Amino acid sequence: MEGPVPERILSGKPREEDLALDTSLRPHRLDDYIGQDKVKDNLRIAMAAAQMRGEPLDHVLLYGPPGLGKTTLSYIIAVEMGVSVRITSGPAIERPGDLAAILTNLQRDDVLFIDEIHRLARAIEEILYPAMEDFALDLVLGKGPGARSVRLSLPRFTLIGSTTRYAMLSPPLRDRFGAVYRLDFYDTDAIGAIIRRSAHILGVEVDEGGVKQMAQRARGTPRVANRLLRRVRDYAQVMAEGHITEEVAVEALARLEIDELGLDEVDH
Repeated sequence: MEGPVPERILSGKPREEDLALDTSLRPHRLDDYIGQDKVKDNLRIAMAAAQMRGEPLDHVLLYGPPGLGKTTLSYIIAVEMGVSVRITSGPAIERPGDLAAILTNLQRDDVLFIDEIHRLARAIEEILYPAMEDFALDLVLGKGPGARSVRLSLPRFTLIGSTTRYAMLSPPLRDRFGAVYRLDFYDTDAIGAIIRRSAHILGVEVDEGGVKQMAQRARGTPRVANRLLRRVRDYAQVMAEGHITEEVAVEALARLEIDELGLDEVDH
C-alpha cells in the first residue's frame, strides 16, 4: 500500500465540522461522559497532576470490548488537556517509516491515539519503545557496511493505545504504558442516561418506557444503544408522529427482530 498512512488530526477544541450526526453523540468533556466512574476519577487526578507540573499526561492504555467509548475517551483527554490529538490505527501503520513520519510531526504535549494497537507489527513496536520512554526516534540510514544509526529527539507527547484484545499486546509494550484502564459494560441505568442524552441532541421525544425498552436491548454498549435509538426514531417519525413511547419502541424493535436480550436474527 503506497501513500501516506491514514491519520486524522483533531484540535483539542471541538470544531463545527466534527459535529456531524455520528460524532455529535460523542461527549466532548469528561463531565458529559456517562459511566466508567472509576476510570474517570483516575483520569481526572492524573490530568490535574500533569497540568500542575506542566507536563504531558503519561501514556495511557484503554482496553475492553468494542463500542464502550475508548476512542471517545481519548478525544476527551485531548480536549481536557487543551492539546491536539492525532488519530490512527495499528493496521494502518504498515512500515516503520509510517510511524516515523507521524512521530516527527508531533508537537509538544500532543496526544497520539492508536486504535487496535495490538495489531502493530513487531518491527514497528521496536520503534515505539524509545519514543515512549526517551522521546527519541532511532533510525538506520543506508544499507550494508555503510549503514549508520541516528537518534532524533521527539517532543514530549502522550500515547493513548486502544485495544479489544489486551492479551495480544506484547508484554514489553504493555509495560511502557504508565496508566492502564479497563472499560466495562454499562448497566441499564447508565445506558438509559446515554439514550436520554442522545435523544435530546437528536431532538427526539422519548418517554421512560421507550428508554427502558431500548436500554434493555443495548447489551450494555453505548454504540448499540445509539444505533437502536436512531432506528426507533425512524419508525417513530413515520408511524408515531415522532414520539417514542414504550409501545412504539416495542413495535419498532420487533420489526427489527431484536428480542428482549438484544439478540437479532443473525445472533439466534
